[in-house]
Amino acid sequence: MTFVLLSAELVERIHDHVLNPGELAGRALDKSLEGALARVDNRLTYGMIEDPFDLAAAYAVAISQGHCFNDANKRTAFRSMHAVLVLNGVQIVFDTEEVGQAIIRAAQRLMDEGELAEWLRQRAARG
Repeated sequence: MTFVLLSAELVERIHDHVLNPGELAGRALDKSLEGALARVDNRLTYGMIEDPFDLAAAYAVAISQGHCFNDANKRTAFRSMHAVLVLNGVQIVFDTEEVGQAIIRAAQRLMDEGELAEWLRQRAARG
């Protein structure tokens, strides 16, 4: 299956868009966005991503756990996850509190990629 992927430049633009006034713009100096996104590329290379839900979850986990930005890592992870779904033909309406908790759990390593992908599949089935 062929997927539409996100570049580091696009993720950075997503990040800039979700920043609130007064938050720190830019990347964290000791972190690599390209390195975090390489986790997604690695999973694709080794056949670990089967559908858009797996792909979106991989991006969300890589970005939320990578802490590549000074602020708004979880919001960037959510918006990137949502962008991947839309770009790959999946529409999901999210409950704000519910998706926020899912992203927080993923960032804290309390929800893995597989669990997040399944969580997304269940919401697509409802929508």
